[in-house]
Amino acid sequence: MIQTRTLTVMAVFVAIGVVGSQFLWFPAGIAKAYPAQHAVNVMAGIMLGPGPAVGIAFVIGLLRNLLGIGSLLAFPGGMVGAFMAGYFYKKFKKHHWAAIGEVLGTGVIASLLSVPFAKLLMGSSFGVLFFMPSFLVSSVSGSIIGWLVISRVKQVSPFPHVKI
Repeated sequence: MIQTRTLTVMAVFVAIGVVGSQFLWFPAGIAKAYPAQHAVNVMAGIMLGPGPAVGIAFVIGLLRNLLGIGSLLAFPGGMVGAFMAGYFYKKFKKHHWAAIGEVLGTGVIASLLSVPFAKLLMGSSFGVLFFMPSFLVSSVSGSIIGWLVISRVKQVSPFPHVKI
């Protein structure tokens, strides 16, 4: 059973991801990079694990799409990266592995999954490596931000009840 504290932390991460995407973005080739999503994936993967991190990424993608500030590619990019960040952290117990998992999950795996996803749901036909450069730029920058924030939070430790 998910506790109230976990749900509250998840809601805060969703808010950071949705609002952060309005303030922290930059052009990355033909697309826009939204590193706030990837930073949240790294932090949620470390603090909550892969399952809640995937849930957070899904809700962020859903809200961004409903608000007209995201694309359908936020779903494979965010969710795969969140899972890999949480899984790598759970397996290796090092913060930098969560960032590596996010980059591999979003920048490599999700960029490849996005090609058939875009074909089926968006009617776009792109080559197999089309999304990789922009997904990599976004996930690398966001992973670095998430890793830096979580490293600082660990030093200050404002959440004694949350294992970081």
